[in-house]
Amino acid sequence: MRGVASVAVLLDSLNPAAVAAGADIGDAVRIDGVTLSRSDLVGAATSVAERVAGARQVAVLARPTAATVLAITGCLIAGVPVVPVPADVGAAERRHILTDSGAQAWLGDKPDDLGGIGHIPVRLHARSWHRYAEPSLDATALIIYTSGTTGLPKGVLVSRRAIAADIDMLAEAWQWTPADTLVHGLPLYHVHGLVLGLLGSLRIGNRFVHTGKPAPEAYAQAVAEYGGSLLFGVPTVWSRIVEDGAAARALAPARLLVSGSAALPVPVFDGLAALSGHRPVERYGSTESLITLSTRVDGERRPGSVGLPLNGVRTRLRSESGGEVAHDGESIGRLYVSSPTLFDGYLNRPDATAEVLSDDGWYHTGDVATIDGDGMHRIVGRESVDLIKSGGFRIGAGEIETVLLGHEGVREAAVIGAPDDDLGQRIVAFVVGDAEPEELIDFVARELSVHKRPRVVRIVDSLPRNAMGKVLKKELTQWL
Repeated sequence: MRGVASVAVLLDSLNPAAVAAGADIGDAVRIDGVTLSRSDLVGAATSVAERVAGARQVAVLARPTAATVLAITGCLIAGVPVVPVPADVGAAERRHILTDSGAQAWLGDKPDDLGGIGHIPVRLHARSWHRYAEPSLDATALIIYTSGTTGLPKGVLVSRRAIAADIDMLAEAWQWTPADTLVHGLPLYHVHGLVLGLLGSLRIGNRFVHTGKPAPEAYAQAVAEYGGSLLFGVPTVWSRIVEDGAAARALAPARLLVSGSAALPVPVFDGLAALSGHRPVERYGSTESLITLSTRVDGERRPGSVGLPLNGVRTRLRSESGGEVAHDGESIGRLYVSSPTLFDGYLNRPDATAEVLSDDGWYHTGDVATIDGDGMHRIVGRESVDLIKSGGFRIGAGEIETVLLGHEGVREAAVIGAPDDDLGQRIVAFVVGDAEPEELIDFVARELSVHKRPRVVRIVDSLPRNAMGKVLKKELTQWL
């Protein structure tokens, strides 16, 4: 562990002793037009901690605002697990997250249907200097809901130890230091934006600038105005920056561009290199494992590769029969990961946990990959067609199908991901019924997060099925 024993070892730079010793930065966080110094963060977040201390877990509406930063930080100071709720959450998804997580309070703008859960407002100008004992490193820090391949989202239990370990691994690989200014416009309810972007900055001690939305001009402005040196984005963001041209050239003064959440198309990699002068670092991980693979600042950055295991991480490839797969750069196998960053299981789902997490500490990622003789990893795709990666989000087809089947005009539904130059994959729904496509798109957007809505709905007479009644989704891809 970095830092010293304190009230917030996980968030080293917010250690009051460090702030008092001169680590205070007047613009430690810039978000949504608000600027917070380190002492602002300590005082205001501790004020939140006083109001949530003792709770079992607390839900935070994770919009890109200063209130969200203080809510999450305050919960972590108090040792209360945070349940980040997507900013564009729909009513059905919110009900499931709150019910399944057992959250006892809600921080953020109050929706109409919170039920019996208490609402705690976040006051930006409140201050407290109470000292809290450091929670166990094995204590749960976050319960992040992620879409599985079937059914409703599952709560992933992420420990304080795992987060600290992952940030420290990445700091070594990326030469990430307090001298950096980290810039991104990603959601604060996913690993990339929340764990790496916000919590990473609070642990390392660098300035953090959130651009609100990941627009090309916003990234360019952050580099010019605030000296952005470390920039995070997903392939969709980098693709739009390359298309802009001027925005890509404006990133030249930065130190490092990081891409993740899905494979970065080689033309986008090459475009960034040509226009900005930076060959981006690519990394790989999941909510369950955090980040485990990455290319390095001081190593080869190969287009199409997600690099090497971080220090302390082991990987292996297995065939469908469980045998070892050669590391020749061509043979494809199921990817397994062993790492100190692994999750502690799915909340209330020991069955689902046992399916992916072995007793000896290996996580079955569900991805297929190749590894070459130098240890460089390339992710080939998913074992299942039911996990869709769209615009940097990992989206479960089964969750969308469940919602569609709840519409009175839908008799059958099957959802797949179709190749998309901008999003990586776009969500396509095949529906048997008499509803209008636009009506179904809007229905899903209301019930789930907006980014989970189908981009295309096709009304069909029937779905292709095998003798057991299972929908043949590979055949559906031929209908596109």
